[in-house]
Amino acid sequence: MYPFTYHRPASLDDAKARLSASEDGRPLAGGMSLLPTMRFRLTSCADLVDLNGIEALAGIERGDGHVRIGAMTRHAAVVESPEVGEAIPALAALAGSIGDVQVRNRGTIGGSICFADPAADYPAGLLGLGATVNTDRRAIAADDFFTGLYETALEDGEIVVSVDFPVPARAGWAKFGNQASRFAVVAVMVSLSGGSVRLAVTGARSHVFRVPEMEQALAGDFSAEAMDGIAVSSEGLNEDLHADKDYRAHLIGVMAKRAVRDALAQ
Repeated sequence: MYPFTYHRPASLDDAKARLSASEDGRPLAGGMSLLPTMRFRLTSCADLVDLNGIEALAGIERGDGHVRIGAMTRHAAVVESPEVGEAIPALAALAGSIGDVQVRNRGTIGGSICFADPAADYPAGLLGLGATVNTDRRAIAADDFFTGLYETALEDGEIVVSVDFPVPARAGWAKFGNQASRFAVVAVMVSLSGGSVRLAVTGARSHVFRVPEMEQALAGDFSAEAMDGIAVSSEGLNEDLHADKDYRAHLIGVMAKRAVRDALAQ
């Protein structure tokens, strides 16, 4: 690691003040992604502001038509939450597919979406469910939050406080994960609400994206068979030692159908 100054604020206001005072400060959530990149000197910061001591940033509550999850809520807490399990079981399934037991007990939803790894699961959960990201400054729709490879709409010093997930009529999750890391090679979250369908894909491009052709087909007939004949172009898809772009294009169709079947089985 490159040298840095470590801070552990006790409140959100304290964290904001420390980030504002730093020319190169970064907030630390679970650290499952940020710390390894710092250890390998792929990234650095002058000040690391640890949010783990701020209890107000964690927790899950059921509201009127939505579930609010605090940014510092661990993946394991989402898996075990009665509120999430009852309202959006597909979201609990998503959280349960992240990493291993150690990662799920340390990693947080806020850290995951802010790091915006192209193979992370939560970005598909947010985009596929039409979530809203609440920060200390504003509310950002999931459609506007993820902007590129490891890039989001967050401004310097902006801190994610919570995420609001609308409760859908149906939602399904399907993932083809790397056997070693359990990152998504391709994963899909689909949801149906009032005749409107959202289908989001992670692992296949530089950042999470929706597939309008599949959404339109499912809006008319919410069944796996409705997507027969719909092919996603391999142009611009990721290609690495785990899967080439043509295989990822094929997997999108397969995972989309599995996600729909999962939604219908809920």
